Amino acid sequence: MTLTDLLFTQEFLSNAPDAFHDFLPVFVLMGVLAVLLIIGVPIAFSIGIAAMLTVFIDFPIDKATVLISQKMANGLDSFGLLALPFFIVAGNLMNRGGLATRLINFAMLLGGRLPGSLAHVNVMANMLFGSLSGSAAASAAAVGGIMRPLQEKHNYPKDFSTAVNVASCPSGLLIPPSNILILFGLVSSTSVQYLFIAGYIPGIMMGLSIMLGIFLFGRHYNIPRERIVSHAKVSKVILDALPSLSLVLIIMGGILGGVFTATEASAIAVVYALFLGLVYRELKFKDMYPILIESVITTSIVLLMVATSSAMSWSMANADIPTFISNFVLEASTNPLTIILLMNVILLVVGTFMDMTPAVLIFTPIFLPIATQLGIDPVHFGIILVFNLCIGICTPPVGTALFVGCSVSGIKLGSVIPKMLPLFLLMIATLALVTLFPSLSLWLPGLAGYKY
Repeated sequence: MTLTDLLFTQEFLSNAPDAFHDFLPVFVLMGVLAVLLIIGVPIAFSIGIAAMLTVFIDFPIDKATVLISQKMANGLDSFGLLALPFFIVAGNLMNRGGLATRLINFAMLLGGRLPGSLAHVNVMANMLFGSLSGSAAASAAAVGGIMRPLQEKHNYPKDFSTAVNVASCPSGLLIPPSNILILFGLVSSTSVQYLFIAGYIPGIMMGLSIMLGIFLFGRHYNIPRERIVSHAKVSKVILDALPSLSLVLIIMGGILGGVFTATEASAIAVVYALFLGLVYRELKFKDMYPILIESVITTSIVLLMVATSSAMSWSMANADIPTFISNFVLEASTNPLTIILLMNVILLVVGTFMDMTPAVLIFTPIFLPIATQLGIDPVHFGIILVFNLCIGICTPPVGTALFVGCSVSGIKLGSVIPKMLPLFLLMIATLALVTLFPSLSLWLPGLAGYKY
């Protein structure tokens, strides 16, 4: 007996309009997921339960559970997924291995001569460290923790400084190597290599939009306008940062040169990060156990969400939900610009209450077919989707970067959010530019041989 048989009589079903049959799976999937999230069920379990109940509409409960289990196992049966745990380990090694301090010193050389220099240094350091660690929360914690005493010493306002740290930490997620771009590539069967290359310009633009906000609004929030230049020897600072910066060159050079794949590059990143931590003498062998335990926990959470989201994707396809949503969106307007704007708005809203990983896993199968039908390149759409979700992790109620940034600085959420609003507007304006001008994403991949 199926869920439909339990809830409705055959007479009702035979007389029900076609729209009811089309809408029932959407209602069950989204309704169950929303209720479970509201009552506090972990998101991975919420996704899995919602997927199983959606399958239960058409299949008996015993077959539904078997199907969901099979699809969860199949969702993890991918060589490309090995890149995720490796990059997670590499990011944790970098967090403990002294890379943040050296990259901040390097950023001080670049931004120390700008008015409001420590705020600009914060942005640059987040762009550098976030791209290497692959985690916005880790970047907000590491960079924010080091910058906070320096900013307090020079009387930077804590609330605006926290807003700058939180708003700039996701920029590194667009600059490779990026776990979230790897995940999108696996879900959409898009080249991770070209996604990596495509993320450079939008990621840098996101960081520059925050720096523009410092120029425009810093004086209003009483940010000091002095220039702070590092007193350390320039050559020493560059030499200290060069090995860390070389990781990006090694990874991207190897991938573009065909020496190794993105998955193999993730393993090389682990070895290189471990080597640097030991050379810097800030990483001990006794640190490996907690680092590996933390990495295993994070990887388990991510892979469980991948598995349940794979089951949800299959349940949606089985119920023809993507087609239903696609028709709904396409019928809302015939203007491609209006449709892509609508998708952007939906993704911005989704990002405020859903973490990046499940959002990518759930909404890529729904929106990518619509985007390709509109003539939007998959690589470009991947950048648009990740850009949207990067903004979302800075916003309440589920903004992990926001909560980490506030906890590091000791500032209450209510005093930071008003300072972030103008920065949000600048980030959204930058997102609009990236959306409207595909060449911002596709120019570099085109130089590397990508055909679009």
